[in-house]
Amino acid sequence: MTDPALEAEEIAVVRGERRVLDGLSLSVAPGERVLVQGESGAGKTTLFSVLGLLERPDSGRLAVAGRDASTLSERERAHLRRETLGYVYQDFRLVPDLTARENAALPQDHAGERDEEWLDELFDRLDVADTADRRPATLSGGEKQRVATARALANRPDVILADEPTGQLDPDTAERLVDLLCSLGSEFGTALVVVSHDPSLADRFARVTRLRDGALADVPTERRF
Repeated sequence: MTDPALEAEEIAVVRGERRVLDGLSLSVAPGERVLVQGESGAGKTTLFSVLGLLERPDSGRLAVAGRDASTLSERERAHLRRETLGYVYQDFRLVPDLTARENAALPQDHAGERDEEWLDELFDRLDVADTADRRPATLSGGEKQRVATARALANRPDVILADEPTGQLDPDTAERLVDLLCSLGSEFGTALVVVSHDPSLADRFARVTRLRDGALADVPTERRF
């Protein structure tokens, strides 16, 4: 039996007197695409940080690619992040002093091995080959997001996590980006978890779940719109 690509069990995060996440559970199979919806302030960014091993929950268990991350040291968690996860942030988080290609190559550089052929393929597939030697300040929002997507895929991760990936894009660019995330994820067997309040994304995902009161509940197809 194949392990889930990502599995969270009874996750809790407390901020002061507020339980931002409260007994939250989520299991994502390899290659599965999941949209997590929720209103502003519902805790979506906190969930993104916990699932991405960027923040430890106050309680609960989290496993990535079959490995229990709950008891790992910070160094071990950083290694697991590099090996198994790719991130697409709403604000891109490109390093301004690096070229687009250097930004995309960062996960490979951290792992100690550059795969130039794979980077070439990603830039071609994402239609940003002509941006490779340009710095982020010269790129449009759509170009920045596609370079960030190349970075997320650079190490062929088990899971891609995307936090409001269409939030700063025009509708046409947003649609193309989601197409790319879905098609590339399916092609390489990468699980995709998109966290967004954008209701227009619902019809692109076989599974939609809603974050409310600190927990997740799957949304039936007939109630998505």
